[in-house]
Formats: sequence, structure tokens, C-alpha cells
Amino acid sequence: MYHSAGTVTDRCDLSIVVPTYNERERLGELVTSVASVFSAHRIVGEIVVVDDNSPDGTGRIADELATRYPLQVVHRQGKLGLGSAVIEGFGQARGAMLGVMDADLSHPPSVLPGMLAALRALDVDVVVGSRYIPGGASKNWPLIRLAMSRFACVLAWPLTPVRDATSGLFLVKREAIEGVKISAAGFKICLELLTRSRIASIAEIPYVFADRVAGRSKMTLREALGYFVQLRDLYGVTFKGRTPRAAYRRVSEDELQRLIRIAFPGR
Repeated sequence: MYHSAGTVTDRCDLSIVVPTYNERERLGELVTSVASVFSAHRIVGEIVVVDDNSPDGTGRIADELATRYPLQVVHRQGKLGLGSAVIEGFGQARGAMLGVMDADLSHPPSVLPGMLAALRALDVDVVVGSRYIPGGASKNWPLIRLAMSRFACVLAWPLTPVRDATSGLFLVKREAIEGVKISAAGFKICLELLTRSRIASIAEIPYVFADRVAGRSKMTLREALGYFVQLRDLYGVTFKGRTPRAAYRRVSEDELQRLIRIAFPGR
């Protein structure tokens, strides 16, 4: 593993970790969009790209972007899994608040101010972006994929009050997950953290997931089967340890807009 950093500064409030593998088509657009959101809302933030030695040259593109944007790049030697990529990104990140989003713009950067406003104003440990509460949706998904995604979330309901427990879009306070040990080699890092960490309070906000228009989905049969193994392990952690259920708050679209107006007046 090696690391590069360009225009990052010492001060940082929010670090967004973006795991990548063959994401050259839209990485530049994502970095530009996130940096623009930071600038427009006066958020002192950075992006941390964790690249798993992408054959398409994603890592080289990220290095070039780091010369122009508040971006760190972590280069890993191979495809080592999404969960470990996120944890390595958190280790390099400098912000007191940490986030995760996809590189393919399935998670719109425009949701970040609302998530940050909710994290601060509601004084919760984590804010999860949700497709499955009022105001949330998944655009252009076939019915079978939507049904499978909803079923995966239902299976996790005994573990967490979050309705979209398989979400890959979230912000979390560093102090709530410091020192946590995860075992997720696959996709569901948010669910791992909700179950294994010291997270005691959660807010869930709606957003619209837009399916990728470039590159290939990282979901495979192996990843899908791995989710059931992960669920088995997390059920064991939850019911063996009898961890108290986290306090939960669902944020409506109207409340979210009010929080944004208060946090970022004039925007």
C-alpha cells in the first residue's frame, strides 16, 4: 500500500471515503461535484479515494485529481474488499466526521450538506442515507433487484432500527467507531458498524439512489452469499452480547430542508 495527497490542508471537519475498483469513467465527475459542494457550503472537507490497484488506471487518475482538489489517495496492492477499503480510508482520514459514498455517482453529492446538518443538529452518532423511508427511492431499478434489496434490509431489521441497513451512504462521528473491529470483506460496512461499534444514536434521511450509468456493478453472487454469512455473524454478536438498541430518529424531507437552511443560511 502507498499513499498520495495533493491539496489537502491540516484542518478538516469532514472526510468522505470513496472505495474504487475500475471507476475511471466517473471518478473525475464525482471528485469535482463533492469539492463543489464543499466550497458552496463552506465545508472544510476532503475526499479519500482507496483504490484496489484498478487495472483501468483509476489510481493514476485519482493521483492527478489530488493535485487540484482536496483529495488523498490510498493505493492498495489488490482487490481486498470494500469493508477493509473503508476502514483503511478512515485510518488515513483527518476529519472528526467520516463518510462513505460510491464512486459512480449512485449517491448524489448534493445530499452531503443535509446529512452533515442532521449529524450536527440532531447530535446523533451516525446519519444513514435511505432509499426505504418516505422521500427515498431507487431510480431505474428492475422489480427483481428492488425486491431483493428490500428483502436484504428486512433480514437486518432485528439488528438495527434502520430501514435501509444495507445502505452504502452514511456519515458517522469518528469517536463512535474508534477502535471497532469489523469482519466485513464485502459490501455492508454500514451494517457492520451499526452492529459492532459504540453507535448509540441514529438518524435516517431520505435520498434517491441513481443506478450507475458507467462501469460495472461490483455486486456478484459471491458478494450476495457473503451477506448471509455476515448476517449470521452479526446476529451472533447482537444476541450474544445483548447490546442495547440504538436510539433512532427518522428525518422527513421537510425537516431535512429546515436543518439545511439553519446550518447553511443563504444557500
